[in-house]
Amino acid sequence: MSAADLSPAQLAERARATGALAIDTEFMGEGRYRSLLCLIQIAVQGPEGLDGPSDIAVVDPLDPHGPDITPLAEVLADPTVEIVMHAGRQDVALLRREWRTDVTNVFDTQVAAGFAGMRAQLGYEALLNQTLGVRLAKSASFTRWDRRPLSDEQETYAREDVEHLLQAAAALKDRLLELGRLDWATEECRALESATDGRDVDHVLGRLPKSASLDPEQRAVARVLVAWREETAASEDRPVQSVLADAGLVEVARRRPTDLEKLRQIRGLHEGVVRRRGADLVATVARGREQPPIAVDSTKPLPTDPDDAGLIVLAEALVRALADEAQVAYELLATRADLQRIVSAERAGAPEPDVRALSGWRRAVVGEELLALLRGERTLRVTDGLRLQVETR
Repeated sequence: MSAADLSPAQLAERARATGALAIDTEFMGEGRYRSLLCLIQIAVQGPEGLDGPSDIAVVDPLDPHGPDITPLAEVLADPTVEIVMHAGRQDVALLRREWRTDVTNVFDTQVAAGFAGMRAQLGYEALLNQTLGVRLAKSASFTRWDRRPLSDEQETYAREDVEHLLQAAAALKDRLLELGRLDWATEECRALESATDGRDVDHVLGRLPKSASLDPEQRAVARVLVAWREETAASEDRPVQSVLADAGLVEVARRRPTDLEKLRQIRGLHEGVVRRRGADLVATVARGREQPPIAVDSTKPLPTDPDDAGLIVLAEALVRALADEAQVAYELLATRADLQRIVSAERAGAPEPDVRALSGWRRAVVGEELLALLRGERTLRVTDGLRLQVETR
């Protein structure tokens, strides 16, 4: 870190005085249960305001003798201070966990760019180039951030990640105000405030391959196995798949072995896993057998129809035309899964599905038009300039 870096208390004071703080992190996720937070870069407005350079500080969370970060954690939770990030979902999750704080009033420049006529998932280098005409080298992104001391290249890279972030956010806001999209962008950014890297046992259970084929007793065992795997992976700080792969977990739950010999007979279960964790697995299965059965979700999705595919393609074309007209990235408006549920509900005469495309600002931009298209009230026409145009019938 630079000897001139502001302290956490000074950064917090400046952030409250100016109403904004830019933050980015570097982390390592390879070979661990959860990503390791390795570095935090922070920028606040300098004495010359946004027209001058930002003051930048780098906080090393791996330094056991580092400064008290409490003032910064409190600022992240202060709704009067805007927290500026770029592609900040993982950053929010890490900071919430490591600093035990809320992160509020987030303004994510990647999210905002999608509302400003730029593409979704726009990289930081491209964002700076398009908004400020700034180019970055970005040469150290895949280095070992968990090693100390940091190289000069890493330090430079880390600082550049926040050096222009406040200015880019200001430029995006100006563009969004002109387009009337700033409220939409800030609404979308609110969802990032609840980002977490925690792993819910029931969510993991529901995403296991072929888990729907398990009967209620087997699902009870699978749930206990999932919880055991999470606890083991966390205690050893290693990926869950290295403890027990998904396919192996499902087969163990299906067969519910009562001893090591039966465990060894399960195809696809690595011998090393049996040798190292066999006794724990058998004991965990026994605990699972004692749990109440877990009924399979009997809620059936609306039936699909062979003709849905063509309607979904047509709906996608409509969404793209409206996205272009509104200067909003297509990916922000509707997913293919949304369109399938909308089409299925309309075909079945069922109530509107609970999908993002039919709620909030998205309904105003695309939702009502989608419904009108499926009711035969809209058509799509190719103009002379080979652009799609939505017309009312």
